[in-house]
Amino acid sequence: GFISDVTDLRVARREAEESKEKLEATFTSTINALSRIVEIRDPYTSGHQRKVGLLAASISRRMGLENRLCENIRISGLLHDIGKLWIPSEILSKPGRLNHIEFEMIKEHSRLGYEVLKEIEFDFPIADYVIQHHERLNGSGYPFGLKGEEILMPARIIAVADVVEAISSHRPYRPALGVEVAIEEITSGAGTLYDGSVTRACVGLLEDGFSFE
Repeated sequence: GFISDVTDLRVARREAEESKEKLEATFTSTINALSRIVEIRDPYTSGHQRKVGLLAASISRRMGLENRLCENIRISGLLHDIGKLWIPSEILSKPGRLNHIEFEMIKEHSRLGYEVLKEIEFDFPIADYVIQHHERLNGSGYPFGLKGEEILMPARIIAVADVVEAISSHRPYRPALGVEVAIEEITSGAGTLYDGSVTRACVGLLEDGFSFE
């Protein structure tokens, strides 16, 4: 027979596992830091990205999507507004209605987010999810006016989560409108603006008492 000393092999495996854990911890810390930078620049929407990521992941799980994809969608939600770093803060926090030029500048945030995130090597197309999160099923969204299946499912999920969180929370130009108004918005737009299956999953969550905390 043969006798083999596997001590070195076990040590190598343990070191590889520890290295993997450190890399994952670094990745998580970097994602959270990037998200936090946006919140520091735009305090009126503090926590918005975190809440969108949380709701988007919950919608994904309710739809029965694979766990890894649900986590990727959560991360994408956590960074979906990173392009706002390049939007003047006086526009982001403006208490009144935006004029046409200001609104066009705001609309650039999804494209700017794409330009940043495409340079980072993720194992999923986060940049594509981010640039598409303001697209709408009927082609009325931006920046490309994509329609229906042209919009990636994760982007459709983030879009609904984004709308619900924005309507439910306080903004510089209006008080929080509440969950009921958010449900009315996505329900009335189901099939035309928002994906029907995503809307149903989201409404089910909200009616079951989903909390952003």
